[in-house]
Amino acid sequence: MSQRRAIVLLSGGLDSTTVLAIARSQGFECRTLAVSYGQRHAVELAAARRIAALLGAEEHRQMNVDLADIGGSALTDTRISVPEAPTRGIPVTYVPARNTLFLSLALGWAEVVEATDIFIGVNAVDYSGYPDCRPEFIAAYEKLAGLATRTGVEGGRFRIAAPLIAMSKAEIIRTGTALGVPYAETISCYQATETGAACGRCDSCRLRREGFAAAGIPDPTRYA
Repeated sequence: MSQRRAIVLLSGGLDSTTVLAIARSQGFECRTLAVSYGQRHAVELAAARRIAALLGAEEHRQMNVDLADIGGSALTDTRISVPEAPTRGIPVTYVPARNTLFLSLALGWAEVVEATDIFIGVNAVDYSGYPDCRPEFIAAYEKLAGLATRTGVEGGRFRIAAPLIAMSKAEIIRTGTALGVPYAETISCYQATETGAACGRCDSCRLRREGFAAAGIPDPTRYA
């Protein structure tokens, strides 16, 4: 029986890297996909390439879609400051339609290479409140994948796998550590320097730092 294939969305951050390790541990032949979407922390793309090689991805690709043309997010519009204190409601680091776009690119590639599963590192516990990180969104997109593809119409199906969705950041870190994830290579910061050093102040840095502390594991993050 041939090995099952998966597309893993890989940003180069802590969560998506853990997801790649999980998919590999489940026996999937993994192809990884990073998206250059006009993010101000584009240094994460180089991290994604390194991590794909380190964790044995069959192939790594980078696709380019400039969401800076849409704007509306502190991650794509340098005129909007990245908040360095907790905010109420959905923060300005939310990127409109980002995960919908990412999953669509992954779905297209999955259909071409006959991959059965698409892995994404969304989390709905220790997260910033983004609407496209919720279980309802994942379930709805999986249904859409069956309706919008030749594979689905001809009786096949795609699974949108979100193994971290109900885990705390500490649980994610413990899981990844057990699987040998090289967290020192990952970049989570929304405003990382060109060398990958983290600011230590943005929401993503805060969640990451608190996760390592709660997990009781030394934080390998390089801070500016």
